[in-house]
This record gives sequence, structure tokens and C-alpha cells, in this order.
Amino acid sequence: MLVFSTLIVAPSFLTSAPKPSANSQHLTFVGTYTGKTGSKGIYAFDFDSTTGKLTLRGLAAETPSPSWVAIHPSGKFAYAANETGKESTITAFSVDAKSAKLTQLNQLPALGQDPCYLSFNKTGKYLFAANYSSGNVVVFPILADGKLGEHTANATDAGTLGPNKQRQEGPHAHWVQVSPDNRFVFVSDLGLDAILSYKFDATKGKLTPNDPPLAKLAPGAGPRHVTFSPNGKFVYAVSELNNTVTAFSYNADNGTLHEFQIISTLPADFTGRNDDAEIAVHPSGKWLFASNRGHDSIAVFSVDPKTGSLARVGDFPTRGKEPRHFTVDPTGQYLLAENQNSNTIVVFRIDPSGPLTKVSEVTDIGSPVCLAFLPH
Repeated sequence: MLVFSTLIVAPSFLTSAPKPSANSQHLTFVGTYTGKTGSKGIYAFDFDSTTGKLTLRGLAAETPSPSWVAIHPSGKFAYAANETGKESTITAFSVDAKSAKLTQLNQLPALGQDPCYLSFNKTGKYLFAANYSSGNVVVFPILADGKLGEHTANATDAGTLGPNKQRQEGPHAHWVQVSPDNRFVFVSDLGLDAILSYKFDATKGKLTPNDPPLAKLAPGAGPRHVTFSPNGKFVYAVSELNNTVTAFSYNADNGTLHEFQIISTLPADFTGRNDDAEIAVHPSGKWLFASNRGHDSIAVFSVDPKTGSLARVGDFPTRGKEPRHFTVDPTGQYLLAENQNSNTIVVFRIDPSGPLTKVSEVTDIGSPVCLAFLPH
């Protein structure tokens, strides 16, 4: 494990303190698990990118267990995955940025159990939902008024199950996203140890299995979330069960993935329980981040711009328990980690050389599990 001093000398553009401006204020929405924690749904915060401070605006919408919140590219609408077992739903909201409130437009059955990830196609005309417990992916059209229309596709993940009998007893769709050119849709399935590939009909919202239909990961890996590099040449998958990042080269012509590296997210001397959760590449393409739940840290890797290969920089405590999700702010200066089991959101400054330094913390928000910025 590499150890870094907490005193980091950063360039002047990071250490200076410019006066707050309208462009430095970012509205964010935080999804939570409701119930025992006392949380009631989606909460709104103001984030100041000059100081790294989060300020609570209040409850944006009362809705059951919105474990994933996605903001439409237009900034006018928001969508929540209500992860409530067999009664799970997907809810559409209109966004009032001035009041930081969300107003429900409509709500449809998720057509599966426990939706855990939502994303849009490149035109913003379709919403993709990954249902974890039932192992299927659903495509919903987004109507002109922001409401969800009747689904256009419902694909159940298919393939060979992994060897972990407790966690891989069936397919478990955990992430879904369209390719940069809007031609393919990829699904990460924890139960199948695979990233599935579909051809996407952007006119009709249909999914057709690609040839080949999937890329396999190591047996028992349990891929959870996946991210594209900013240049679209590489794909990185974080695996929940074996605590690794798998790197692939991406062939945009036929939507295929080719593995070239596997690297651990944990220090070599760690022996406790851990489940990887989130992954993201910095907008600059220079850094990759992955969260560890158990070790409770963010693993940081440098990215070779030519080969896409990863090299370990270090791991940095999230100052809380179970960082289920994190995100990089729109300016690329900060990483915000949501610690589900300690009810905190911790903000870290991203140093230009990779390390993370704590800037601020929000406490007493019940079970925060996702955070989404409203586009400016």
C-alpha cells in the first residue's frame, strides 16, 4: 500500500480561492434507501466547486428506496429506480431547479425485481433499467413531457452462471449503458461473470443480441459496474466478488470487448471482507477510481493514455462505512463518496497527481447510495 502525506501541494488553479459564481454552484440529488434509517427519498444539495462544500436544500421528493437517480441530459427531468423487491417501480419526475424540488410525472412497474441502475441513450429518447434480482434489462421510451412510455424491450440475461453458489445462483443485471456511438448496449451481469452486448435500434428502442453476445470475465469475478474511457477506446469493469478491475479494449465497429489486464483494488496485505462497488474514469482520462466496501476506501489508478493499462497509485479511506457509490463533480476537481452505512457524504479534492484529500463532510443523511449532478 502506498502512503501519501495529507499535505499536498497543488497547482494554483486548485489552491486559489476564487469568489463564488453562478457557474460554481451545482445542484445535486442524492438517492437513499428509505425505511429504518429515517430517510424519505431523494434529497437536494447545493455543491460549491470553489470550496467543495455540500449544503442541504431539503427533501426533493418522497419516494420509496430510490437506489439510483438519473438526471436527463436536458436537466428538465429525473428518473428513480425504486428498489422494493417484487413491487419495484421506475418513477419519472420534473425538475424545478430554483426550488430544488422534484414533481412526480408518472410511475411504471420496473418489469423486474430490484432495479439498481438507470441510464439514457445518447439522444435522451430512451431510458435503460437494470433489474438486479430478476436479471433483466428494460428499455422505456421517454415522452416529450418527460413521462415514461410503455417499454419497447425487455431482455433477460442469458449465459453460464458463475461458481459462487450464494451470489451467482441466477443472472443479476447490475449496470446498463449505451456505447459512445449509440449503436450497442452493454449489460454487466454479476451472476454470469459477463458483460453482455446488444445491438440497439435507436428508432424503435429494440435490443438484439450481438455476435458474440458477451465477453466473459474470470470465474467468480461478479462484475458490478463498468465505465468507458473518455476517448471510447477502453472499457473497465469493477468486480464485486473478486475485488478487481478488468480492462478491455473496445472495437467500435462490431461492439466487442477484448480483455488485456486484471488488477486488484485492494492492498496486497488486506485479508478482510470486501465487496467492490463503483468505478469511474476521471474526465481527463488520466485516473481511474474504484470503491471498496469493507476496506472502505477509494482505489486510485493511473491510466496509460496509449495502451489503457492501469497502474496502482494508492488507496484512500472514505472516512465512513460502505462507499456504495461515488461520483466526480462536473469540474473534475472533487470526488464525492456516499458512505451507505455511516450515513455520510464525504468530499475529496482530486490532486493532479492522483491522491485524494478530504475537504468536507455531510452527516446524518440516512443511507445515501447515489448522487447525480443537474447539468448546467
